[in-house]
Amino acid sequence: MKRAVVTVAVMAALAACSSSGGGAKGSGKLSGSITVDAAASLTEAFTALKASFEKAYPGTTVTLNFGASSELATQIQQGKAADVFASASTKNMTQLGASAGAPVDFAKNRAEIAVPPANPGKIAAVADLAKPGLKVALCDPAVPCGVVARQVLANAKVSVTPAASLADVKSTLAAVESGEVDAGVVYVTDVRAAGNKVKGIEIPDAVNASTTYPIGTLKDAKNPSLARAWVDYVRSAVGQKVLQADGFALP
Repeated sequence: MKRAVVTVAVMAALAACSSSGGGAKGSGKLSGSITVDAAASLTEAFTALKASFEKAYPGTTVTLNFGASSELATQIQQGKAADVFASASTKNMTQLGASAGAPVDFAKNRAEIAVPPANPGKIAAVADLAKPGLKVALCDPAVPCGVVARQVLANAKVSVTPAASLADVKSTLAAVESGEVDAGVVYVTDVRAAGNKVKGIEIPDAVNASTTYPIGTLKDAKNPSLARAWVDYVRSAVGQKVLQADGFALP
């Protein structure tokens, strides 16, 4: 199953980096906790990195808060406390202005069509999403996965009226997993994380679209030293191996 393959790959990546010294090393000087607001598509990778980071830095705690990048950015603007923001698009990071600190790009993701395992809509290409009667879920157009999905449709010159326009990529994927819709346009990483709950239909490079992920220590971070250590860890050999094992590409 794909889920098992990904899990084994992530664990192998963490173990390899730990034994080779290829990642960020705990200094023993850092302590306390941080809150990391991150795009929903980073759930699996950041959850794996949280475990290894806290082991590398004993006495530290990383609280992960996942959601749509646009919503997270708005919450931060409205005063929500967070130390680090990892966005699924440059636009939502830029939305924070100077409060975003000095963000850097750390990963890239691209779109893929997810369908139920039996593929009841018999979807084989982007053009099939326009079949009459087919139920397609897309992310809300305000969030990065919605922007990417609509760019794919525009590139392929395909017109689709979604049966559901959902809050984030995990909600869109869940609609496919439950059989509520015949297909959803999500990220490659989400199809991989879903394992045998969905089937992935690859989108040709000629019409596919991607998004770049920036990460930064927020200007109002309560624990800036630990926040910077987390950002460095995500960008380290450990972080990049885990991200790539989950299907992310280099920025």
